[in-house]
Amino acid sequence: MPWVQLTPGAPYFMTEAGEPWTPVGQNDAITWHEFAGLFRRKDMGAVDAHLEKLAAHGVTCLRFMLEYCQTENRYLERPAGKFQPNMVTLWDDLFSLCEKHGLRILLTPYDTFWMWIRWKHHPYNKAQGGPCSKRSRWLLCPDTLQAIKARLTFAAQRWGGSGALFAWDLWNEIHPAHGGNSTHAFSDFVSELSSHVRNTETRLYGKTHLQTVSLFSPVLEEHPDVAEVIFRHPQLDFATTHFYDARTINHPKDTVAPAVRTGALVREALEHLPAIRPFLDSEHGPIHAFKDLHLTLPEPFDDEYFRHIQWAHLAAGGAGGGMRWPNRRPHSLTAGMRKAQKDMAGFLGYIDWANFRRRNLNAEVRVSSPALAVFACGDAQQAIVWLLRRDRLKDGRMDPGAAPITPSLTLPGLEQGRYTVYFWDTATGTLAGRRQVENDASGDMTLQVLPVGADLAVAVVRET
Repeated sequence: MPWVQLTPGAPYFMTEAGEPWTPVGQNDAITWHEFAGLFRRKDMGAVDAHLEKLAAHGVTCLRFMLEYCQTENRYLERPAGKFQPNMVTLWDDLFSLCEKHGLRILLTPYDTFWMWIRWKHHPYNKAQGGPCSKRSRWLLCPDTLQAIKARLTFAAQRWGGSGALFAWDLWNEIHPAHGGNSTHAFSDFVSELSSHVRNTETRLYGKTHLQTVSLFSPVLEEHPDVAEVIFRHPQLDFATTHFYDARTINHPKDTVAPAVRTGALVREALEHLPAIRPFLDSEHGPIHAFKDLHLTLPEPFDDEYFRHIQWAHLAAGGAGGGMRWPNRRPHSLTAGMRKAQKDMAGFLGYIDWANFRRRNLNAEVRVSSPALAVFACGDAQQAIVWLLRRDRLKDGRMDPGAAPITPSLTLPGLEQGRYTVYFWDTATGTLAGRRQVENDASGDMTLQVLPVGADLAVAVVRET
């Protein structure tokens, strides 16, 4: 498989072969039921069939942690520095299967959530013979840094030669609590890991995979200085945050407010970024409802919530639709969510990603009806717009009996010329219509939109 790289001059991804590549996927874990068959090769056929199904639904990317330590039997190292043969074989097999089905992995070396909660058991704890005296020194302890580098070296040597590795998430949800309740260590810590991985891969392969560091996005509210590392660190290739908004996404009361918040969070992220650095939300979901309230959202509600968030993410300027943390029992996406991924993947071909220097236009695009929320991004030759009804909800979901609205849109900043406008039905994953529009002068372009019953996606592309 060709490796994924940055698109020159545009904030998206492409392969070494020059093909556009968009991360469409979700978070997974090696202990969850769809991948549990990998351990000791208990049911490789089931995992193979699952990955084949994902690929058929337009999924391109899975986010994994090298160990998932909610329990004590999936540590990659035990004791620290001794890599467990069963786990190494598991990862050998997973990379092989992903290569077979054309899927790629966004890989992060530690499950810092459960590692923090269950620190007393972790092999890196000094009480367990590990290098670190306490969890608040993960980013500060020199011995721990060497252990982290050793793990990354092992992973780069073992699996880094594979094109199935999309990128390294060098540290999952970096947090002040990991560095003595301070952000001062963040930049140097990221620099150390980034340089180490780049040097290792360059020595081994003559090239390097992309790198990011993820952040629990509410940390930005208390520590705005973190933006300098997450969004603008010179050694990182793209930015990732986790959209866990307490008022909307974490415990949704309806399917519209989480989408509106997602659109706002993408805009805020892009305002921090260099113009051509890609961004994606690499975790979101109803975490408070699931983890604290022990609720699993009703499937029809959750399907719509999922679909709305992914379209808000894409249309606002994110790369792909964001990556859901399932937060369901069991931890897996529903059939409706898989269909939504496939339906969004079908839309991606209308945009020339290699030449799309998007900026967020949520507030700049004007729509004739106040009943519609607008999510948009664009440049001088292309635009993506997603329109979502916010006036007709029934039990927190879109009202199927709502009379359609036929609005007009005004898009700013488009060059003079002829444009093809594609209207995409996100519920069915089909093209609802297309039309030619002439923009007589550079600047605002107004176009009439097809009737909107619940939502509608629009791609506007200048003919060349």
